[in-house]
Amino acid sequence: MPESPPSFTFVLSSSSLRATDPAFRSAVEDVLRPVGNDPSVAGVRTAYDSPQPNASLLSRDGRRTLAIVEMKGTFDEAEEAYPSLRDRVTSPTLEALATGGIPLQHDFDEIIEQDLQRAELYSLPLALLLLLLVFGSLVAAGLPLGVGVLAVAAGFVGTLLLARVTDVSIYATNIVTMIGLGVAIDYSLFIVSRFREEVLRRPVPEALAQTMATAGRAILFSGLTVAIGLGGLTFFRLGDLGSMGLAGTLVVALAVVYSLTFLPALLAVLGPRVNAGRVPFLHPERAGTGSGLWHRIARAVMARPWAVLVPVVVLLLLLGSPVLRMRLWGGDYTFLPEHAEGRRGAELLLSQFPGQNTNPVVVVMRFADGSPLTSERFEQLQRMSARVGDLPNVTKVESPADAGGTASPEQLQQLLSQPAGAVPAPLREVREGLERSVGERVAVLTAHTPYRSSTEEARDLVHAVRALDPGPGAQILVSGQTAYDIDSIEAVKRDAPVAIGFIVIATYLVLFLLLGSILLPLKAVLMNFLSISASYGALVWIFQDGHLSNVLGFTPNPIETSTPVLMFCILFGLSMDYEVLLLARVKEEWERTGDNTRAVAVSLERTGRLITGAAAIMAVVFFSFALAETVVIKAIGLGMAIAVVLDATVVRALLVPASMRLLGRWNWWAPAPLARLYNRLGFAEKSGDAPEPQLPVA
Repeated sequence: MPESPPSFTFVLSSSSLRATDPAFRSAVEDVLRPVGNDPSVAGVRTAYDSPQPNASLLSRDGRRTLAIVEMKGTFDEAEEAYPSLRDRVTSPTLEALATGGIPLQHDFDEIIEQDLQRAELYSLPLALLLLLLVFGSLVAAGLPLGVGVLAVAAGFVGTLLLARVTDVSIYATNIVTMIGLGVAIDYSLFIVSRFREEVLRRPVPEALAQTMATAGRAILFSGLTVAIGLGGLTFFRLGDLGSMGLAGTLVVALAVVYSLTFLPALLAVLGPRVNAGRVPFLHPERAGTGSGLWHRIARAVMARPWAVLVPVVVLLLLLGSPVLRMRLWGGDYTFLPEHAEGRRGAELLLSQFPGQNTNPVVVVMRFADGSPLTSERFEQLQRMSARVGDLPNVTKVESPADAGGTASPEQLQQLLSQPAGAVPAPLREVREGLERSVGERVAVLTAHTPYRSSTEEARDLVHAVRALDPGPGAQILVSGQTAYDIDSIEAVKRDAPVAIGFIVIATYLVLFLLLGSILLPLKAVLMNFLSISASYGALVWIFQDGHLSNVLGFTPNPIETSTPVLMFCILFGLSMDYEVLLLARVKEEWERTGDNTRAVAVSLERTGRLITGAAAIMAVVFFSFALAETVVIKAIGLGMAIAVVLDATVVRALLVPASMRLLGRWNWWAPAPLARLYNRLGFAEKSGDAPEPQLPVA
């Protein structure tokens, strides 16, 4: 088909004039004059191009008109030229709203940048406040925040470099900030906390060595699990999901590198001065004595493990049950906030202009060879047009078979072969219609349906069209928003098993190398699925069903297709974050004492305050993205914040102690060959000189 130039539409409105008034027409010509003179514009089409105003470009209420602006060059070039062009469209008489692909994309870019700035504005001060509560020291609190800022800054640089060699999603910057800030602060928090604990009883070099051998080791493995989850995005061949996975993996790697190199160097310089800048009335060092809240919770849970485990699992399954009715779609202008210009223009376009409020299903008939405008193929087009028009929920079909009225295929071919300037005026509109619908070997039919692209009726129509037989020598290809949604969902279903398999297997192997157990990694994976399903349930309940839509300020819709994919890959790694940090400390205590119950209780007490603080910081970062105006970012931020809260409370405080109490010494079981392999690889790390207890092996 001939390439169509990129274009967008101005909706020009007046509260006092009618679109047929000379003053209205004069105001339209004045406001569009800078547009027509712009070198990036190929042409402007208005209702006043002919002696009688074009009724299809006038609104139902008679006070609005459309101006269609055709740009030169590619879509990217048009998008780059659009902001300066839009700034020159002003009028004291008319309200001008731009809509269409170019303005909507521009609005998305602008609002996402504002969302990012808003998230940083809220999350950084709140993270500092929470770090002060955790450490009670200005110096100690400032270290994780500084590492987080450095990791995110380096992540942005890496993402910009990545964009030089491949397409990178606009959402990648949000992923870099959201994930990078959260994990970098978390990892640094654990390093600093363990160093403060060790420096009280050892010289600085030994304290730092012990910190890196324990907390540093756990963070390395935690970073691997998060990177594996994000790496799973590269298996999805949908849009730019892979670029978001690469950007996220990059910033996680940088967070680990800064936490294991730059931060220890600072701690070596500071030594005991890491506790400088004490905040009055805050004494976190008094926590973790073995008799606090988390110790009591762990003991209470392990006293009645079944009574805790079964109700909590049932609760998480109930929270996740709304996922069974999750619907996916590709989204539209309603993903923007109501005040966005592109959305306001689109809503006026659909409500006020005839023929704009339909959902076009584009049917491409491709022939093996030769022109579609032969007698035999023209009959095929007519039959296909009639069959599509007879399908349920079709209101109108536009076809090249109808463009020429009673003209024969030979006459239409002759009309297309003539130079544009030689075509008589009455036939120019027919020729333009043919140029838009007939190519060298293809013909385009457009079926209109009143149902939105996300509805079952629209999807049933696409399936019905695809099931039609186009006749000998022809093939049907169906496009349009509904078809795109169907194919995107199928692409996710096709790629998901491979991606999930990679994430689960790779994470399992990393956890085995950390823990030397084959049961604990399996338990961690199952708990991950429970917490992720609960966050999915919340996503459906809030964003699809519309609960809290007035509070959070969004339009309820099906879930955007890539959102569950992004959430799963990010959350699977992040959910392992606290599991790894807790279980690494449990293993340390188990190796020291050989008492499973005591190891769980002591470890939960020692890490309880830290994991609570880390989870609160992570949740603050994610909740700050829930304040975004774009629905996709809002949904991802809120969904992940809910999952982090569940992981750090329900899973860590209840499921982990209950399940580990039930497994007992079998927590650390491994078949003899694997146990020997684990010991031979040298991944085991002891925290002291106490002999390692005898582990149950087969």
